[in-house]
Order: sequence, then structure tokens, then C-alpha cells
Amino acid sequence: MILTKDNTRLGLVLGLIGPLLGLTIVYLVKFSSYTFREFLDYFMHDNRMITSIGSLSLLANAVLFTIYINTNRDNTAKGIFIVTLIYGIGILVLKLFN
Repeated sequence: MILTKDNTRLGLVLGLIGPLLGLTIVYLVKFSSYTFREFLDYFMHDNRMITSIGSLSLLANAVLFTIYINTNRDNTAKGIFIVTLIYGIGILVLKLFN
């Protein structure tokens, strides 16, 4: 199976998908009364929401990273970590310029 490979590219792809999945889960659990577009607009323009929802979204990558580190697939974990840093920096920049 592809998820059992130890590949940096796989980690980059998983690292990109993880926070998007986390964001979707936060939307479905907490903000389902809004449309997804309204939710994203609210997320992008409220500093408190950027921090809290951004952190919860990146939690998905923390779970993935832990799984891949504990199964000794370090190259995949490295890819996940790289994308997590990029997302984290993006969230900080969004918060600063909001």
C-alpha cells in the first residue's frame, strides 16, 4: 500500500492533505450552520479564529507525523514536518497582516 512507503514526496502530500482534512472536521463539528465559504471568510478575518482553528488543523499533521516517526518511516515524517512548518508560518503571516 502507498501509505506504508517511506518517501519524502508522500510526506509532502500527506502534510498538505492533513490540515485540509482537519479544517474540514472543525467546520463539520463546530461551524456546520455556516456555509463553507462563510466559515473560511470568518476564519481568514478573525485573529482569534486564525489561531485556534489553525492550530486544530495542524493537529492532524501532528498525528500523522507521530505515526510515521513511531513506525520508523523518517523520510515521510520529514515531508510532513516540512509542510507543517510552511502551514504554521502561513498562519503566523495571516495573523500578523490581518
